[in-house]
Amino acid sequence: MGHNTFGNHFSVTTFGESHGPALGVIVDGVESGFAVDLEAIQKEMDRRRPGSNPAGTERSEIDRLVVLSGLYEGVTTGTPIAMILESTNQRPGDYSHLKDVFRPGHADWTFHKKYGIRDIRGGGRSSGRETSARVAAGALAKQLLAKRGITVQAGVVQVGGLVATKRDWEDPDPILNCPDREVAASMVRLIETVRKENDSIGGVIECIVRGAPAGLGEPVFGKLDALLAHAILSIGAVKGIQFGDGFALSAMRGSHANDQRTKDGFLSNHSGGILGGISSGQEIVFQAAIKPTCSISIEQRTVDKEGNDVRLTVAGRHDPCICARAVVVIEAMTAITLLDLYYTAFGKHA
Repeated sequence: MGHNTFGNHFSVTTFGESHGPALGVIVDGVESGFAVDLEAIQKEMDRRRPGSNPAGTERSEIDRLVVLSGLYEGVTTGTPIAMILESTNQRPGDYSHLKDVFRPGHADWTFHKKYGIRDIRGGGRSSGRETSARVAAGALAKQLLAKRGITVQAGVVQVGGLVATKRDWEDPDPILNCPDREVAASMVRLIETVRKENDSIGGVIECIVRGAPAGLGEPVFGKLDALLAHAILSIGAVKGIQFGDGFALSAMRGSHANDQRTKDGFLSNHSGGILGGISSGQEIVFQAAIKPTCSISIEQRTVDKEGNDVRLTVAGRHDPCICARAVVVIEAMTAITLLDLYYTAFGKHA
């Protein structure tokens, strides 16, 4: 894995900046002879793109995917697959007032300290728009996993203090993909309230992997949960992750927390389908904490390059809650991780 590359046997390298000419991804290590459903990949791109969800930003971008290499007549050749998204509805001028000012909560300050230079146009590489390239690669990984009977599904289970209590994954709501439609309606209303107040709010996304065989992951530094944590925490908005019952396990006794089993299978899944860093064959379940969107139209305190105190209001078209559009990104990074580990464990043509 490199600074811009994730994975070993199925590797994903993203490139490009938020307001550059294009964003792209190179996917290497894909098996040959697989017929790719490009329409399905585009649908995944549409789930993430700005303007596609009423609970997200009002900014609209097309996010039309272009495949440059790696396919012949729609079938993978085994060579690197390159895909790009040309930038369309970009307004770099919206960021001109930020040239000498660091936005609160963003990576502006840390990029400046690390590199001595930063792309002020939406944050450059630190922008959430970079995740569109991951979604393209993840959509491909999903298809390759589905061929093997493995599915990945995520949805919002918390916004602010509103928490889903049901898990009806067969009939989630259409806006947040929340498995509790009743609570989802309240979540959407809360997001709209926050939008009107020019503020933002965070939440929690839950992800479930079904059909994963036992044996994915390595017992020490290549643990499945460790690699999933790496993948999910590499998404800019994510600030925490827990598997199975997560932090609640710290209050349990072993007699309750242990996932006991009989000849008919496991009796519980407190560990989220991962034991000793290796998949157990149960559903893999984790939750990711999503922070509130940093860019808000409320005056905040910060400093400029000279160290002077500044009062800043961030203009632009931003998400009051990024959770709705982050769902597909969570799914994408999960699929990328699982396919890489599947190739490692069983080979490309198993």
